[in-house]
Amino acid sequence: MQSRKFGRTGREVSEIGFGSWAIGAAWGEVNDDDAVAALHAALDAGVTFIDTADVYGDGRSEKLIAKVMKERGGERPFIATKAGKRLPAQTVEGFSQENLTDWVDRSLRYLEADTLDLVQLHCPLTDLYYHPEVFERLDRLVEQGKIRNYGVSVERVEEALKAMEYPGVVSVQIIFNAFRQRPAERFFDIAKKNDVAIIARVPLASGLLSGKFKAETKFEDNDHRKFNRNGEAFDVGETFSGVPYEVGLAAVERIRPLVSGDTTMAKFALRWILMFDAVTVVIPGARNPAQARSNAEAANLAPLSSELMAKIRNIYDQDIKPYVHQRW
Repeated sequence: MQSRKFGRTGREVSEIGFGSWAIGAAWGEVNDDDAVAALHAALDAGVTFIDTADVYGDGRSEKLIAKVMKERGGERPFIATKAGKRLPAQTVEGFSQENLTDWVDRSLRYLEADTLDLVQLHCPLTDLYYHPEVFERLDRLVEQGKIRNYGVSVERVEEALKAMEYPGVVSVQIIFNAFRQRPAERFFDIAKKNDVAIIARVPLASGLLSGKFKAETKFEDNDHRKFNRNGEAFDVGETFSGVPYEVGLAAVERIRPLVSGDTTMAKFALRWILMFDAVTVVIPGARNPAQARSNAEAANLAPLSSELMAKIRNIYDQDIKPYVHQRW
């Protein structure tokens, strides 16, 4: 497992991290034993970055992470959480000093931590990025020692660009994968120039890029890949990266012949992301130890050739770009 510098924090993290949405909620049933085992497997494989949020199972994910930390002891990995989605309605006014403090205090309790490594505003409404007082409130939480650093998780490239205007923002989490390539066009270069860490989420397009799904695949009722396919519950870009399911399936079949040897499509998709040096860490989810180990193994794949990268870009341009590129 290779490490990459996490922006200007002075920390280094594994280039493959662990995304813990799936062990919290909204990805079908995952029992606690499987979730704990998946976390242990990832850490055993060299993962040193865990991403979570206070709304993943209403704190379930944070509590499971704390349980694993207690079982393992020793040096803790870099643990990033998110705040803001517990608001009953998304408003700028909701990000008050009182609310931000309450959210951070609960995450401190649930993660059983003295200080949070990183708190990210959790995909807030676009207007928030035009309110510097919100970021000043985060500065106060840093001064108080409740958080070491803060960043943002965004839906749109434009939000990422605006967020980087605030000097306290050390990281941006954004959807980036072979089906969502727009961040690489302009945002990556600016983030590198500003020494801002990039956390690549939804790296497998909600599993589409694993190559395991078919038109007849059924998802559980409590899986967002069923209940949010058209954006019924939250931004549709979070489900299959906003790509219409059947369109994504067809594009996957064009990618499949490019994956050689005994490499899985999922590992290939993760290695594609790691080809971009602006990316600090990619955070695939895992619902069991086998998935966690497989994700970590992607770091061992040889770099992809320029020819392969061009073929993936061509598939994106022809099949996917019209649906997603200008939307996010």
